[in-house]
Amino acid sequence: MTSNSPNYIMALDLGTTGNRAILFDRAGQIAAQAYKELTQYYPQPGWVEHDPTEIWQDLNWAMQTVLKDAEIAPRQIAAIGLTVQRETCLLWDKTTGKPLHNAIVWQDRRTAPLCNKLREEGYVDDIYNRTGLVLDAYFSATKLNWLIDWVKTHQSVNWDNVLAGTIDTWALWNLTGGKVHATDHSNASRTMLLDLKTGTWDATLLDRFGIPGEIMPEIQTSLGEFGRTDPKLLGVEIPITAILGDQQAALFAHGCNRPGSLKCTYGTGAFLVSHTGSEIARSQNYLLSTIAWSQAASGESPTLGYALEGSMFTAGACIQWLRDGLKLIETAAETEAMANQVEDNGGVYFVPALSGLGAPHWDMNARGAFLGITRGVQREQMVRAVLEAIAYQAKEVVQAVNEDSGTPIQTLKVDGGACNNNFLMQFQADVLGIPVERPAVLDATAQGAAFAAGLAIGFWDSYDTLVSNRKIDRVFEPGAGATQAQANFTLWKKAVDRAKNWIE
Repeated sequence: MTSNSPNYIMALDLGTTGNRAILFDRAGQIAAQAYKELTQYYPQPGWVEHDPTEIWQDLNWAMQTVLKDAEIAPRQIAAIGLTVQRETCLLWDKTTGKPLHNAIVWQDRRTAPLCNKLREEGYVDDIYNRTGLVLDAYFSATKLNWLIDWVKTHQSVNWDNVLAGTIDTWALWNLTGGKVHATDHSNASRTMLLDLKTGTWDATLLDRFGIPGEIMPEIQTSLGEFGRTDPKLLGVEIPITAILGDQQAALFAHGCNRPGSLKCTYGTGAFLVSHTGSEIARSQNYLLSTIAWSQAASGESPTLGYALEGSMFTAGACIQWLRDGLKLIETAAETEAMANQVEDNGGVYFVPALSGLGAPHWDMNARGAFLGITRGVQREQMVRAVLEAIAYQAKEVVQAVNEDSGTPIQTLKVDGGACNNNFLMQFQADVLGIPVERPAVLDATAQGAAFAAGLAIGFWDSYDTLVSNRKIDRVFEPGAGATQAQANFTLWKKAVDRAKNWIE
């Protein structure tokens, strides 16, 4: 092969706290990557926004930088896979290409009052039956409703020129030079506007949330060609052949493509996802039913794969808050050594409800709390309590999955930045009482997007081979701390009860 052969897949991973481009070689290994942290805007308590223009500029920068760092030409990229933070959404003008307002981030709680109103009006069951989702401000529908109202009040726009979408749709539109306005089933299933059975926009819900159907993107299969990059960007047209929500991309990377297989990603939030096959599984424990990904053989209708998900809003974000908000630490990495410096948590328990509580509580009015603080408590014990809380909330969701499936989980596969923390992973194994398997590549979201994009164009021909060739870094077995960790879980749940329904 000449050096000009397309020997790489580029994954674009647009996360909550940063945007990155990663090159994967034919062996499925990382060849190079470029990352830039994303500015977080908090205009009011409980509100979180991103600047969509910054996301696009950073994405553009990351693509150029990763090619330069790897010293390869753009024509050596066979395809691009896109994976994104989900539920975050925006409106923009297709004539100017400019956003009409900042994007409203998935963590944002400003639409909680609208959710409460709809709950009082008796729409909870109908929304769940249609979408598989719990009525909550987390999802895009109420955010888009808020944005539309805001634009109508503050701007004079021609609604024929307005486009709506989640971050994948915005990125795709920009990557293709404004030619393609589309999303995939995995991201669409997080909007609270998708009919889960048919995989199409639900006209009743669009109407209920006051969202004109014509501003919504076209839904395509997760694996397949969405369009090609505008040649002005990199000098060549590169096919974009996969789009996946970040959690579904990680599920794909782990090889979780059949019932009973699951993973937990520890990013800004923690997300435990279990594949349920071609059937929609319904939870008795407030887990979400969602689309894992969709595929279609040429000329055939899409095949939808489903999943159950437990979404925990605050995981890595707690550690970021210790660093940026409380300034108790200087780097996330030092939390491991600090937690190991003390024998236990000193009776301190942390409730990670910095953006309310997700699964299995779904309490928008809960707030974060430290409980059990006495005069003797040290900084290290508070840091340890935060790490323990991340593992405790994952245990709650594992228990819910076990109850829903009837087949207890034997191993937890993990990924995401916080997995670097050996204390957290060991504690997770201890509190669950099962092994925790950590792969060598923790960027499973990007890896999943790359695998999907490469498989879609025949760059790789076997999904099973790709997955089985992934290297495992370490397996954490339950150890001497398991008995105490599991006993403390009961106390932590008591702390959670105290923090629930905190604000009116």
